[in-house]
Amino acid sequence: SSISTSCISLSQSLNYPEQKVVTVGQFRIGLIHGHQVIPWGDVASLALLQRQLDVDILISGHTHRFEAFEHENKFYINPGSATGAYTGLQTHLGKRCKLIRVIDKVCFLSRNVIPSFVLMDIQASTVVTYVYQLIEDDVKVERIEFKKY
Repeated sequence: SSISTSCISLSQSLNYPEQKVVTVGQFRIGLIHGHQVIPWGDVASLALLQRQLDVDILISGHTHRFEAFEHENKFYINPGSATGAYTGLQTHLGKRCKLIRVIDKVCFLSRNVIPSFVLMDIQASTVVTYVYQLIEDDVKVERIEFKKY
């Protein structure tokens, strides 16, 4: 489609890497956009990429929805969208959404995106992630702790 071609052309012209691994303290952290995870946000696909990058924490995006979880002693974070920007393409949310159309077995859904961002505090073998979400005009803060073993 012309949209994906435009996105690919833009990302190629900016010459950003598809992935980046950084080390902060005792943690190897993988950073990816998330478009390369198929299906988007899929735990098994994220875990495969985490193993390929050999990281303790994988930070991905693309779905515009916050998610943080531990899987096989690794930590996965999707900070969501700080602006609450709409995302038209979702595949398996399990939330109440209005189905607009189906193209090539991928559902285009309409739903409200909750604005969110995360801050990570890394100390020794512990990461404390603070999640900020704007829910019905109130900022909610959640604390999530991950320990490296």
